[in-house]
Amino acid sequence: MLGRLRERRATGRLPAPVRRFYRAALAEARASEDTFSLRSVSRPGNLAELLTLARGADTIVELGTCTAWTSIALALNAPAARVVTFDPVVHEQRERYLALVDPAVRARIAFHAEPGADGTDRAADVDFLFIDSTHQRAPTVAEHQAWRPRLRPGATVVFDDYGHPDYPGVAQAVADLGLDGEQIGSLYVWRAGTAPARDAGAPVSSSPPPASTASTPPSDAR
Repeated sequence: MLGRLRERRATGRLPAPVRRFYRAALAEARASEDTFSLRSVSRPGNLAELLTLARGADTIVELGTCTAWTSIALALNAPAARVVTFDPVVHEQRERYLALVDPAVRARIAFHAEPGADGTDRAADVDFLFIDSTHQRAPTVAEHQAWRPRLRPGATVVFDDYGHPDYPGVAQAVADLGLDGEQIGSLYVWRAGTAPARDAGAPVSSSPPPASTASTPPSDAR
């Protein structure tokens, strides 16, 4: 009961169009017994932070589509933005959540069934990059390095599940890259141009981040 109350309060922080979608998606997931999405989607508090960071972006790239809740939320949050999202696995549940939004919103989301590091020719001048894919060290480093030349100066890069004990590879990748950013909840935020990224594999002297205290599972379905 307490968890549901906290979730309702956090959902209230979402922008109105996203809040309506999130509530409809929750209802649809419960009605269809989509336990995968219910267990794994980004929680509303975390999503609210992400949407604040993405505000004003015109070109948004997401690595890790899954069931597309975050893809849809990003598009709803920025009515003029183009969202380009990558995932080598296409989850069939995705279509039922896309059906909850106007076709014009769906038209601004480009879905690509391929690993994120392989799709850099599909978007340029990226304002916002959200890395939420394998959560493994080497692939996460590779994704950042692949997309870095496609970022606009000052672009925001966000790594999800930073500091989560089940996904140490995210924090290890950030350390390997030598990024000078900040942790906001379970998100690690870096802005292009604030500090050069060190070559992967360089010695790391920084201490590991504190483990996330979130009681919900890591977000694997978006």
